[in-house]
Amino acid sequence: MKVQGHVQKKSVTILAFVTLLSMLLTACVFGATAVKPTPTPKHTPTPTPTPTFTPTPTPDPTPTYPAVVPPNRVLGIAEDTQKSFKSIPWVRLGYATCFNKVMKGDLLKKTVAQYHSQGVRVMLSLCQWATDARLYDTSRMNDAAQAGADAVQCGNEQMKQGPFNSYVPPAVFAKFYDLCQKAMHAVRPEIPIIIGSNDPHVGGQDYYPLVAQADYLDSMQYYMNTSVHPGGHWNWRSQTIGLIDSWHNGYPDQSVNSLYGLYLFWAQQFGVDLGSGGLGKHLWVVEGTGCIFGCGIATDSYDVAVSHILTLITDVQTTMRYQVPFFYFSARDFPSQGAFWPMGIRSIGGNPKPLRQDLWMGARTLNMSCGSGHVTVSSQEQLLASLYSGCNLPGNYIGILES
Repeated sequence: MKVQGHVQKKSVTILAFVTLLSMLLTACVFGATAVKPTPTPKHTPTPTPTPTFTPTPTPDPTPTYPAVVPPNRVLGIAEDTQKSFKSIPWVRLGYATCFNKVMKGDLLKKTVAQYHSQGVRVMLSLCQWATDARLYDTSRMNDAAQAGADAVQCGNEQMKQGPFNSYVPPAVFAKFYDLCQKAMHAVRPEIPIIIGSNDPHVGGQDYYPLVAQADYLDSMQYYMNTSVHPGGHWNWRSQTIGLIDSWHNGYPDQSVNSLYGLYLFWAQQFGVDLGSGGLGKHLWVVEGTGCIFGCGIATDSYDVAVSHILTLITDVQTTMRYQVPFFYFSARDFPSQGAFWPMGIRSIGGNPKPLRQDLWMGARTLNMSCGSGHVTVSSQEQLLASLYSGCNLPGNYIGILES
């Protein structure tokens, strides 16, 4: 019994020891395998970068151009490059391909803008610079278009052959005109584009030379519809042509009037009644002037002076009666081809010329009746501006000027 009790006591002791050892081992294992808490990461915010400001460029303002006016209000003069005219509503300006070689680019744009700021509209003449495919270079056309002129004459005396002219074959001129018109209308689609200018012939006398000019336009039309725009229906009679008149209209008497004869011929060609005012939609006189040499009149100072002033008056009266756009030529007297041409309303030095240029200023005056009252004019510039504004001449003006 003692032995058995001793064994039981010893067994209990061993069991207690094993239990204690198991508990210790379990505690160690638990400590080794326990999941340690993951520390919460600290968030460091990324600084927002300061935006770089890129200024938006201010666009150039869209140019504001004068409104298109009806043909009966297109009355002007060739430009005086040094001194502008007062009270003359239009000016004819030549591009660099004409005579003034510098009139292009920024200078051209500034010149046109300056005229616009003065209330003056501009017809720009783009003279041909070649007689062949070189005319198809559109860089000059695009440059001219950027000026924003109020009308553009594409080509000048393209039908005339001679040492001082550049005749352009109809096939070449057709494509040139087409390109020129497109360039101008890309900037100002509303403005009239004029087909060059017919060289001067005497209306009422030179019938066949005028028919030849119509034939040239017919040929141009053919090439326009077969080569430039195959199968097209372009018709020059629905376009606007330019014209030059150079004759002693009104002298030695009022029956002499080449301008009227030209208006009559072209009105028939366009199929319009001359008295209706419809010719002005199809014809612009880009240059109206007198004639001195080889015209059948004397060339002494008296005849030149009287024919000059009567031509100015007759031309303006005729063009205003039939409502055709008209530009007087020229601004100043000028030398050309070995001769002196006193065709301007200013002297070669830019000074005002008296009504009778063979006399002194004030030797002859005209008392004109205007809407605002009466005005006495003594210079050619005053006379032209007054006629353009609608003033009426005294009934005996011819006698005054011829005396």
